[in-house]
Amino acid sequence: MGAGAFGTALAVALARDGRDVTLWARDLADMATTRRSHRLPDVLIPEGVTITSHLPDAGEADTVLLAVPAQTLRDVLIAYEDVLRSRTLVACCKGIDLTTLTGPAATIARTLPQATGAILTGPSFAADIARGLPTALTLACGSARTGLALQETLSTGTLRVYRTTDTIGAELGGALKNVIAIACGVAIGAGLGDSARAALMTRGFAEMQRLAAALGADPQTLAGLSGLGDLALTCTSELSRNYRFGLALGAGASIDTTLTVEGAATSRAVTRLGHERGIDLPICAVVAALTDRDISVETALQTLLSRPLKEE
Repeated sequence: MGAGAFGTALAVALARDGRDVTLWARDLADMATTRRSHRLPDVLIPEGVTITSHLPDAGEADTVLLAVPAQTLRDVLIAYEDVLRSRTLVACCKGIDLTTLTGPAATIARTLPQATGAILTGPSFAADIARGLPTALTLACGSARTGLALQETLSTGTLRVYRTTDTIGAELGGALKNVIAIACGVAIGAGLGDSARAALMTRGFAEMQRLAAALGADPQTLAGLSGLGDLALTCTSELSRNYRFGLALGAGASIDTTLTVEGAATSRAVTRLGHERGIDLPICAVVAALTDRDISVETALQTLLSRPLKEE
């Protein structure tokens, strides 16, 4: 569900490996005819992918990959409850819901408790997956048995899936790294240099670990693909929408408002979550203020550099 770049890329990768895949979206434009997506113009969608805007065409598929933005996930679950509630639902988005302050896996559990929920996350660009380039992801599911089955279902010759039962750690890693990627983009866009980016990545990772530990995650999860791995990719590549958003902010350039930038909403959600829990998240708070245009880049820098000196 969701024919954006990531949903389409997953459909392409799974179909190439012999899976029977249905790709659904409300508005598919001419994808069914051209077998191409404007999000991935160089990729031909295999005939093994059924492209439809009629959800019942999914038939008896046991597993549904929810490749929709994190801030709309809950609405999709509610709107299509009759179709989704008896299936295994795998969230393929990264973020924290602004209303409920929950990650994708928790949103599924709260909204459709009858369904079996999981999350697929980790360092990955849609274009790489669609082109068949080697990619490793984390599949987090509270049920170890279901997680094992999903791992086998979603792994392909070039898509390697590792599994964990730590859904909290996996969803927090994927959500928070987007916020830190915006901060790193701001630093580079403002001409602060690679050393500043390295500092933000390192101290940002400390914030990720701090919040995850407070919410009951396994610290080892944050050190894996869904945390450190995704952080490294997203903070260093202009293929990342969150990083490009930060670049534009830092340089004072115009911003493409048509792109989904999960880290902007997540920065606001996680700052609220930190306040409620009494957890110090200075980089996340500064990113939230920047994305809301409450402070300037110069003020953001002064805020971070004037924090008390302490042991690492």
